[in-house]
Amino acid sequence: MRADGVGLGKVQVRLKWDPSAYGEPARHLDIVAATYPVGDPYGRPEYVVHTESRSPDGTITMIRHSETGVGLGVVEVMELEFERLSSAYGRVVVGVAIHQTGGPRTFGDLSHAGVLVVEGYRRLLADDFAGVADATAATIAEFTRDASGAWRFKELIRGFDSNPAGFMAEMGSVRG
Repeated sequence: MRADGVGLGKVQVRLKWDPSAYGEPARHLDIVAATYPVGDPYGRPEYVVHTESRSPDGTITMIRHSETGVGLGVVEVMELEFERLSSAYGRVVVGVAIHQTGGPRTFGDLSHAGVLVVEGYRRLLADDFAGVADATAATIAEFTRDASGAWRFKELIRGFDSNPAGFMAEMGSVRG
């Protein structure tokens, strides 16, 4: 909770992974966020943000994207501005999906992969995907709006065996 007592404000999801070895197909991961309406928090998402897309109101955006993992440290970043998110939404689920070009890949096939969820300088989550090593996609976090309207964070590390499109359709069905 922020110092002003209103729950979460601006949160970043930061993703890193090592690039493929020379001659191998590129390792491509994506951060994905699905937003659910207050009246149906486990149904179909109202909208999904991924790759270089953004939410219709600009409150969830990709501010850094990599298709290879090349770079120093964090190579992909999504920003979620909960203090501006419409009161029509009551749940946001965030996950990571591995593109399956060049053959099946799981988190266990990656080296130095990790995700960090922060609000300002405060770390909410750090994970290396070891618990979902056999998965091709994983949810990592669930954000829910409480009765007072404040947004709360909950770790939600769950593995899936699906491609990015399939993952986006099923990731919100997970109950924390």
